[in-house]
Amino acid sequence: MSCKRYQIEFTKQAQKDVAKLSPKLKNKLKDILRNKISVFPQTGKPIVGDLKGYYSVRLSFQDRIVYRIENNRCVVLVVRAKTHYGE
Repeated sequence: MSCKRYQIEFTKQAQKDVAKLSPKLKNKLKDILRNKISVFPQTGKPIVGDLKGYYSVRLSFQDRIVYRIENNRCVVLVVRAKTHYGE
């Protein structure tokens, strides 16, 4: 199945993360999701180890967008949208 554009979905944790972001980072997140990840989900860096199968894109110096691609549904599931560096 080939997808022209992927839908973006958020886990409950990702929704909480987004709510904590500054307005500037929320806008940057929207831009990255709309213009990069929804068009070409493999844009992110593949994660190794425990999160194998997930991708990561830098949002700021310490914040990352962590997501999984579900090709069968043409969906990108955003799992986290905040820091993983000692909040």
